[in-house]
Amino acid sequence: MELIVLGERDVHELLPIADCIEVMDGAFRTVARGGFMQPLRSIAWLPDRRGAIGMMPGFLAEPDAVGAKVITVFPENRAAGLESHQGSVLLHETQTGKPLAIVHAGAVTAIRTAAVSALATRILAKESASCLALLGSGTQAHTHLESMMSVRPIARVKVWSRTPANARAFVDAAAAARGIEIETSASAREAVRGAQIVCTLTAATKPVLEGAWLEPGMHVNAVGSSVPPFRELDNAVVERSRIFVDNRECVLNEADDLRMPIAAGLIGADRILADLAELAAGTAQGRTSGSDVTLFKSVGMAIEDIAAARELYRRAVLQGRGTRVDY
Repeated sequence: MELIVLGERDVHELLPIADCIEVMDGAFRTVARGGFMQPLRSIAWLPDRRGAIGMMPGFLAEPDAVGAKVITVFPENRAAGLESHQGSVLLHETQTGKPLAIVHAGAVTAIRTAAVSALATRILAKESASCLALLGSGTQAHTHLESMMSVRPIARVKVWSRTPANARAFVDAAAAARGIEIETSASAREAVRGAQIVCTLTAATKPVLEGAWLEPGMHVNAVGSSVPPFRELDNAVVERSRIFVDNRECVLNEADDLRMPIAAGLIGADRILADLAELAAGTAQGRTSGSDVTLFKSVGMAIEDIAAARELYRRAVLQGRGTRVDY
């Protein structure tokens, strides 16, 4: 039995973000048709809470694949120059369960997360949105800059980080690579002011975005917080927004950005107007006017990893990429 192993470089070269956006669109349309299975992720924290290991299994009918992402999350890794997310996506075929590939999970997560945000932005943000605020300067900031530029005419970018030196390093690298106007902001509020698209991409446990800063017509992608105790949005953000999510069940069980205002009685679960599958399939309405503030809250789904891994495997076979292992 031959198994293909795809490393970080393979993932980035085989599946550009612009292509991944279309892969995610197809995956969420499959979800809309009911062609998926996905239990809630299972997470085990180390006793000292320095890090956690999680497993996200799932099945997707089209393209047909079954698999799981097994990943560790160690937020303090960033201080040592390492990615906070480490692990593998395990891809199997659906007739016999035979393993097909082991794929670098950090690279898949970076690409598919930004692609999902871009899909939501393509549906929800104003078509003329040209000013982008990035709250955070890590891996997801890099991939979200690329993904937002793929779906909207981004001409100006403002970046804030809790570590100013990281924001400056990000801006220097991005400005040289992209050739657009990009600048650091002294505060999150300053970064958000005047932006039409805001992406929160941090590992914060206390809100970094406040509802008082929101302006008519803004679209927010809240990405960094996927499990308790991480939280990026204050209560006023969700109170002021038309709320959309990647998956209702996952968000209501895992995202403190919405769980906490719901628990406080400030909003009900019915304030979630649609999930991304409904938006992608065109069965739910997104933005209703130019003044709407739209919020897309994502926590990440196994079917995203599986769809990306399935496409990576297909391309690897066609192009002879990856390392073949006699399994």
